[in-house]
Amino acid sequence: MANAFNTITVDGVTYNADAYAATQKTETKKNNELGQDAFLQLLVAQLKNQDPLDPQDNSSYIAELAQFSSLEQMTNVASHLEDLNKLVGNIDTSVLVGQLSGMIGKNIDWVETINEADAEGNPTSHQEAMTGVVSGVVLIEGNPNIVVTAEDGEKYQVDIANISHVYEAAQE
Repeated sequence: MANAFNTITVDGVTYNADAYAATQKTETKKNNELGQDAFLQLLVAQLKNQDPLDPQDNSSYIAELAQFSSLEQMTNVASHLEDLNKLVGNIDTSVLVGQLSGMIGKNIDWVETINEADAEGNPTSHQEAMTGVVSGVVLIEGNPNIVVTAEDGEKYQVDIANISHVYEAAQE
């Protein structure tokens, strides 16, 4: 029977205390990191089990807590920097896609690497200069590429690093 003495409220949800404790014991961390709760549990266990006739100096506990706090803050900063790096990368990609879309309708020259096999079946490659008109921009695995319709009517996805020249189409 649930009453105020055998329930627990977590994030606004009330649970049976025994059932909640059982679920917490079965949940395990998927990594080997020492979390804040585990650290504090170890510290409390260390305090409980110390020799009462020869207790440890409090300054060592304070030093451990300070080190753990510093480590936790550095971990948080590293995590936030990683998130910020992803955000900046997404902004850079968006800006680049916007700039590349301004190339639609313009002529470009680019270098296409052709991979083939020689007469003996050994792989070879050579580079060929190509010309075409930009018809679109696509993202391939997060990297912007342009879609070009070559002079022969075939469409190519061109990495922007392979572009050698961009120019206006000749007026006829």
